[in-house]
Amino acid sequence: MVGLVEKYLLDKTESEGAIHATLIDPEKVTPAQASRIADKAKLSGTSAIMIGGSTFASTTHLDSVIKTVKRTVKIPVILFPNNVTGISRHADAIWFMSLLNSVDPYFLMGAQILGAPLVKKYNLEPIPLGYIIIGDGGTAGVVGKAVPVPYDKPKLAAAHALAGQYLGMRFIYLEAGSGAKKPVPPEMIRIVKSAIDVPLIVGGGIKSRMQALAAASAGANIIVTGNIVEETKDRHKVSEIIKGIRSRKA
Repeated sequence: MVGLVEKYLLDKTESEGAIHATLIDPEKVTPAQASRIADKAKLSGTSAIMIGGSTFASTTHLDSVIKTVKRTVKIPVILFPNNVTGISRHADAIWFMSLLNSVDPYFLMGAQILGAPLVKKYNLEPIPLGYIIIGDGGTAGVVGKAVPVPYDKPKLAAAHALAGQYLGMRFIYLEAGSGAKKPVPPEMIRIVKSAIDVPLIVGGGIKSRMQALAAASAGANIIVTGNIVEETKDRHKVSEIIKGIRSRKA
């Protein structure tokens, strides 16, 4: 059953073609900093706030960040958990995801089994997601014990994505990794998008308006930026990336 947040995302991507989501790593920010990031991102045109990181462990701090962000912005706050410690009752929804190219069964299904009762108890909206690490993969690839799909193997990425769809996952995420030197190649995005019938999310290494435009033009439905939001001193950077996404329709 499609919940309210998933329907919101589907409606936004259908009407706009491609949208932006802001990823906030609670390990790197205070609640006040997270609030400022979310507020600036919302004013720039971001469509949702994702909260999660690769090594985060303090649920108390996670709760504080989410509650502060929700008081600041009125767009969906979606958990992007690295483990069961990344689950909070205060979010609107959770990417209920499996790391499809992990060699560790824990990240394929073990963490999900442990987390499912909490998702139900907290009445979080689960959104099934197939998560695929691309290229170097960054911290997410190391922590998740992934065998990253090389940048020059787009058909392999497409096979992973299609398997995820056939397993019932309603979104596919191609992740180049936090702070990646380069983003997922447009050719890979095109080939993966042509293979699946569900929305495609792309994140990692997208740092400019042109890179965002290239990803959107290749078929990405949701483009995620995180480090650039936390690290840049240019408050217009997120706005420029979102303009790049929107210029796809121009």
